[in-house]
Amino acid sequence: MAEIRRYPFIRHLRADSVSHVLLYRNARLRRSGNGLALWFNPMSDSIAEVPIDNQDLQLVIHARSADFQDITSQGVLTYRAIDAEKLAQRIDFSIDLAQGEWIADPVDKVGLMLTQLAQEFAIGYIAQTPVREVLTRGVTPLRDAVEAGLRNTATLADMGLELVTVRIGAVSPTADLEKAIEAPTREKIKQEADEAAYGRRALAVEKERAIAENEMQNKIELAKREEQLIEQQGQNARRQAEDDAEAAKIAADAEAGRIATVEGARAALEREHVELMSGVEPRVLLALAAQEFAGKLQSIQHLNITPDMLGTLLTDVLAKKAS
Repeated sequence: MAEIRRYPFIRHLRADSVSHVLLYRNARLRRSGNGLALWFNPMSDSIAEVPIDNQDLQLVIHARSADFQDITSQGVLTYRAIDAEKLAQRIDFSIDLAQGEWIADPVDKVGLMLTQLAQEFAIGYIAQTPVREVLTRGVTPLRDAVEAGLRNTATLADMGLELVTVRIGAVSPTADLEKAIEAPTREKIKQEADEAAYGRRALAVEKERAIAENEMQNKIELAKREEQLIEQQGQNARRQAEDDAEAAKIAADAEAGRIATVEGARAALEREHVELMSGVEPRVLLALAAQEFAGKLQSIQHLNITPDMLGTLLTDVLAKKAS
C-alpha cells in the first residue's frame, strides 16, 4: 500500500512500483502512473491505488455431472490489471488519505467476479460430462474449459483485466461416490491378486507334479537299469556255470582218459603177469605168495603148517636134491 506523510495543510504519497496511482481533483483525473510520489491536498483530492502485479485467486468449484453426481475441484487463478484506469472506473480502489489503505475491499470484489466466471465455465463443462468421464479425463479438460472461457469472455477486457494462468489441482467426487466408484476397481484388483495367487499356486503344483514325475521317471529308469543289471548278472552267471560245466566236463574227460590209460596199462601188466605165471609150477606160485604175504606182515605171532603143505614141500625139496 501507499505510504502517506502528513504535513500542515498538505500531504505526500509514495507508492510502490507495482501500484498504479490515480489522482483525482474536482472529479477529474490529474495524474496517473506506476509507483508515483506526489503531493496532494486531502481537502480537494481523492486517490485510487490499483495493484498491477499478478494476483492469485483460490478457486473452489462445486458442480454436478451429467449423471447428477457432485464434483468438487480446487485450483488457483492468476490475473493482473492491464488497464488500471478502466478497472478503477468499475471497482472502487480509493484509499484513505490518512492511512493509505483501501476504503473498500476492491481486490475481494474482483476475486468474487472472477470466481463466479470460472465456476460458470467449469459447471458448464462438468454438467455435460458423466462423472466417470470427468474423473477419467482428470484436470486438463476442466482447466482448458475454464481458461478458454475466461480468455474468450469480454468481461475481463472491459474491466481492464488479463488472465495469466489457470491451475487446477484436483477433481474429486463425494466420499460416498468415490467409494462406490473405487469398489469395482478394488474388486478387480483383488480378483487379479487372487488370480495371481492361484497362478502361483498352480505353478507350484505343476512344478511339484513335474518334480514327482521326474522322480518317478528316474525310479522307472533305475528299475529298468536294475532289471537289465540283474538280467545281465543272470546271463553272466549262466555263462559262468556253462563255462564251469564245460571245464569240469573237459577235466572229467581228461581224468577218465588218464584213468583209462592207467587202468589199461595196469590191465596189460596184469595180463603179462598172468601169462608169465601161467607157466610156473604151483609150488613156486605158493612160495611166491607166501613170500609176498610175509613181506606185508609186520610180525608173525603164530604159523600153522599143515601136514599136506609140509609133505608137499618136503617132496619137492627131496626131488630137487635127487636130481
